[in-house]
Amino acid sequence: QVQLVESGGGLVQPGGSLRLSCAASGIFFRLYTMSWYRQALGKQRELVADISSGGSTNYADSVKGRFTISRDNSKRTVYLQMNSLKPEDTAVYYCKAVHLSDYWGQGTQVTVSS
Repeated sequence: QVQLVESGGGLVQPGGSLRLSCAASGIFFRLYTMSWYRQALGKQRELVADISSGGSTNYADSVKGRFTISRDNSKRTVYLQMNSLKPEDTAVYYCKAVHLSDYWGQGTQVTVSS
């Protein structure tokens, strides 16, 4: 059974930082491209960042220079370090694993507010 479990969300003030984690089980993790998506209330889900099996990264323009995606294959975990957070970063953040099949996590809420 495939599971992607996100953690690390919460409430943070503007300018603050959070680190999200997504722990995977049931997949050969190192073969998968891992992605972070987010969905704000009333908006479509959008790609935030992804990291290939080889370690290449890609970021949405809105988060470049503020967010960093990384992976630890030995821990079967992908991370999203989020710095200089803005209110517009408020959303539910989802982890996605892509290879021959796609899998999604259940999401973790990030709220940026003073």
